[in-house]
Amino acid sequence: MRITIDAGKTVDTAIYALYEGDSHPFPFSELNKRPHTLTWIYARNPGEQDWLAVGMGEASRATREQVRRTGAACVRAMMKEQRSGAELIRSSGGSAHEGKGLSPEEELQAWAEGWLYGLYRFTKHRGREAYQPEATLNLRLQDWPELTREQIQDILHRAAVRSEGTRLARDLVNDSPESLNPEAFVELVCGRWKEQPVQIQVYRGQELAERQMNGLLAVGAGSRHDPALIEITYRHAPDPDELPIALVGKGITFDMGGMNVKTGRDISDARMDMGGAAAVIGAMDILISSRARVNAVALIAVADNLPGPDAMLPSSVIRYPNGLTVQVANTDGEGRLILADALLHAAAMGVRKVIDIATLTGNIGTALGLELAGIWGDEEITRDLVEIGERNGERLWPMPLVEEYVSDLRSDYADLRNVGASPLAGAISAALFIRHFVDEDMQWVHIDMAGTVQYKREYPHVAAGATGYGARLLADYVQKQFPSPVNPASDRR
Repeated sequence: MRITIDAGKTVDTAIYALYEGDSHPFPFSELNKRPHTLTWIYARNPGEQDWLAVGMGEASRATREQVRRTGAACVRAMMKEQRSGAELIRSSGGSAHEGKGLSPEEELQAWAEGWLYGLYRFTKHRGREAYQPEATLNLRLQDWPELTREQIQDILHRAAVRSEGTRLARDLVNDSPESLNPEAFVELVCGRWKEQPVQIQVYRGQELAERQMNGLLAVGAGSRHDPALIEITYRHAPDPDELPIALVGKGITFDMGGMNVKTGRDISDARMDMGGAAAVIGAMDILISSRARVNAVALIAVADNLPGPDAMLPSSVIRYPNGLTVQVANTDGEGRLILADALLHAAAMGVRKVIDIATLTGNIGTALGLELAGIWGDEEITRDLVEIGERNGERLWPMPLVEEYVSDLRSDYADLRNVGASPLAGAISAALFIRHFVDEDMQWVHIDMAGTVQYKREYPHVAAGATGYGARLLADYVQKQFPSPVNPASDRR
């Protein structure tokens, strides 16, 4: 854990959190206090602390995500200057912010999550540049008079669990196809929670055929790595028989487009087409590690989408066990074909509430950019998820299921085609297609997170690459549906 409490060790940097309206000694009174503004003030004499002044904006308007990103930006600025540790000086000891904006618990957790988030670097495939010292943040108890040491420790533990789930999701998305293929993905999941109260069932080969999971079999046919459906069941609610919430993730570990081959100068992003699966795995890691009192099942559809002598062809027809047939008009519309299998399996399990999440269409990024994912489906689930996303920074925007667009999915020789006939509204057409495989008694939403799965370049608060989007969002939603106490200290390991 890279956060300490009153460690007593001298550090080379003091971080001053400066809210507008507070009284600050010179030179802080002269500095810009707008959110995310970082200013280095270097000591004149050797051995003295340097200062990193951090603008926080108005205390009454502070949000958790603003503080979280500030914490991440601070640690990244520290590491760029090769600093080993800092002490956080909370403006006015928090007394100026009582009854405004964030509670002390929310503010501290956001700082901790941001610091741990900012430490992240994906170094698995680096050689000489693999090692980089991590910076430690020390908290002063005197700056958090509203909280006891035990409360602070609980908050830091919770932040660490959430950050680890997000880190896991980021590692999966960032990994390369030679080390994270469908078979390696299955092996990783099966080994992740060996000592935990989790049941894992993997369906592949003949088991997929027996269950008519023909979308997975068709999409994965071009790869030498077998496709699979991974079922992860965690039952820890007060009533273990209460129906679980199903989290369904798309896990295309490399999307070459199949026979409709992708082209481009650099298509390295094709390895990131399992962002939905990574989000679900990260969420389950948070729930399991925190011993959350919930019932949840994760269904991960995993495959490669590659061209090859056995690959599915445009114009192929896939038959599903609900009686629907699908014309594969474009093999690069593969995600919805494997999500269909997982959703039908969820219905067969008796699940009545399901969230599917996928890097499904580039169209959603065109519509919403890189900070918002689109969400379709049940209004109640949508409302809860949007509220949670606004709070934790994994934001969503409700999108319509336009019934008039269903006609674009009609096929001349099958029940449906997997992509719309029109080049417009691709994200909506994809959601409409998926809805055909949702049991009518099931509450369902679909999240298209293609735009939010990665940052294309470095920002002050984050490195280029995977964001880990969705892990905290899904975990928070599941916990909200089971309102019994979570994270009891006795449950820690």
